[in-house]
Amino acid sequence: MPDLPAHSTDLDLRLVRYFTAVAEHGGFHRAADALHLAQPSLSRQIQRLEERMGARLLHRTQQGSRLTEAGRVFLPQAQELLRSVQQAVATTRAAAGPDEFTIGYTGGLIVTSAVREIRARHPDADVRTLHLTVGQVQGALLDHQVDAVLAREPFPTERLSVTALYEEPRVLVVPTRHRLAGRPAVTLADFADEPLVRYTDAVYDAFWCLAPRPDGQPAPKGPIAGTTADKLELVAGGQALALAPASVENVLLRRDLTTVPVEGIEPCRVVLATRSKDHGPLVNDFLGVAVNSMRR
Repeated sequence: MPDLPAHSTDLDLRLVRYFTAVAEHGGFHRAADALHLAQPSLSRQIQRLEERMGARLLHRTQQGSRLTEAGRVFLPQAQELLRSVQQAVATTRAAAGPDEFTIGYTGGLIVTSAVREIRARHPDADVRTLHLTVGQVQGALLDHQVDAVLAREPFPTERLSVTALYEEPRVLVVPTRHRLAGRPAVTLADFADEPLVRYTDAVYDAFWCLAPRPDGQPAPKGPIAGTTADKLELVAGGQALALAPASVENVLLRRDLTTVPVEGIEPCRVVLATRSKDHGPLVNDFLGVAVNSMRR
């Protein structure tokens, strides 16, 4: 690569994190899934980092990718850099005391009572809330966009601390005119041949599509939904059915859809996620509030 101007060595920590993910997962495909990025986008971000570094960090081949000599030298330093930044932010925030605290939440989960309680306990703190998709949970925590997240598993939990709060049974979302609508309950055998709404994250998709099935067979391929609204539209349009947590009934506003309890499958788990080494007073206090007010 040609020599680059000195200012181009300013590093974007997000790009550094992308590089370590590719190295640690052994390739772009698995890293892209873990980061919830499209593989071409991840490849472009790594190229940007290489341009800034002035060195090729990864060899790309048809079989995958491997570290160059420069990449092998940079990897441990990159990992240490990310650890140092994370620790610096955590210790600085802890030393500053109550200031800003952002609570994330996903899906239709409700954090109102816990947020109200933490605001009452820390009137000088600026306590905020932020809605996230499940694919944003890990990144938002590690990038310090949020300090705690109420979410349903599964999602990537590397470098996170996860506290289980309660479990929810799962239901099947169907059109009101579907053959299963109105049943008191169903089992997997009742809808095994029907496609379910799919998701881009492989682990999340497997959990919510019951894949592979208990007999080892793959689940029927359904359309991919990017948002909850997209998922409901796919079901209402007759293109697929969808599994959802039972509490979806509280936010299911469409009159053309209904839910049926599903027996014989494991429930989903609601958890509180925080950064694994973040033990600031607000984090610990909110964890206690969440456990006491939400655990069932």
